Amino acid sequence: MINLTPHDITLRTPAGDVTYPASGQLARVSTIATPTGAVVVGVPVVRNTYGPVTGLVRDANGVPLPCIVSGMVLAALPPGTVNVYAPATGSTAIRKDGQVVAVTELVAA
Repeated sequence: MINLTPHDITLRTPAGDVTYPASGQLARVSTIATPTGAVVVGVPVVRNTYGPVTGLVRDANGVPLPCIVSGMVLAALPPGTVNVYAPATGSTAIRKDGQVVAVTELVAA
């Protein structure tokens, strides 16, 4: 599993914690802000859409190798994209002083 985020990811498994160190490679997605025409408390409101995802490591057939990406990158991929996961940072995440220190689940595309 390749960690394509900028920080280490720790999975809490029944067999113990497994940490995937940041690989130094990053999967990214650009956002495109489109003005909605609305103004709320004096500031304009935009709607974000995602651009293409870059930085996924793929095999010779173009299939992504198993990897961990950010939730935003995962959300920009087509549903059902294989081998790409994000840490589940919701209610099942393990936190210390409000910060996620481990996750117990991964989210699929």
